[in-house]
Amino acid sequence: MIDPAKKAFSLFEEFKNFALKGNVVDLAVGVIIGGAFGNIVKSLVDNIMMPVVSLVMPGDAGYEKWAITVGEKTIPYGKFLADIVSFVILALALFIFIVKFLGWIMKTKAAEPAAPPPPTKDQELLTEIRDLLKVRS
Repeated sequence: MIDPAKKAFSLFEEFKNFALKGNVVDLAVGVIIGGAFGNIVKSLVDNIMMPVVSLVMPGDAGYEKWAITVGEKTIPYGKFLADIVSFVILALALFIFIVKFLGWIMKTKAAEPAAPPPPTKDQELLTEIRDLLKVRS
């Protein structure tokens, strides 16, 4: 019969090995940074771009307040329009940041020639043998 304490410890060890792998930790950091970046982009859209768009759109209260009343029901289609405009602006901001800005950084890093790694001991030995054989010929 399997000892329950040993089985629980084994399960804990497996979980620890899984959770502390580099990929899982990197993913967690990426999610946290992505959330923070999402807040920055949302603030850019809500506080800078959307007020500028509402200046261009007609209406005293802005397009977000647009609604149709049918009987006793109100359909706030202006909120839907605001969400669409917000999505388009958010997608544009992400496109500019990820494709243009990060792409530019990646291109500049790729343009820098990487120094070749130093030869290993085996490669040095083989080079010496090759040179000695050339001298003998």
